[in-house]
Amino acid sequence: MKQQLDKETRAALIDYRLQRAHSTLGEADLLYGGGYYNAAVNRLYYACYYAAVALLLSREIETFTHNGVKTQLSMHFVRTGLLSIEHSTTFGLLFDKRHSSDYSDFAYCDAGLVELLRPRAEAFIDAVEKLTKDTEDIGQA
Repeated sequence: MKQQLDKETRAALIDYRLQRAHSTLGEADLLYGGGYYNAAVNRLYYACYYAAVALLLSREIETFTHNGVKTQLSMHFVRTGLLSIEHSTTFGLLFDKRHSSDYSDFAYCDAGLVELLRPRAEAFIDAVEKLTKDTEDIGQA
């Protein structure tokens, strides 16, 4: 069991994860520009993952695995209507593509896939960040 975070530490960690999400989108752009499409998809996934972890932290939901993040995101945000099915689909697709490109032989991502997923990843991060900020506003009320 992890140690409970105090309010200030939790807020700092949430901010860090959101900043990391945005900077990781930039990494994906650089990799895409260099023709490294599998690596670009990997970075798109991690950008979304960092944002999702920030959201879960904002609600004091602990996870220990990537699959746990996906499951908790679905349970607490998609099923409740706080996060759209489209955003859930984006995260799920990136999760699958990242996993297969990391662990399967002959996995192949192309420019078209990155071009499809890049704006969807950014929209996911924006939606998750808004939910995270909404949580902060609730905590301050």
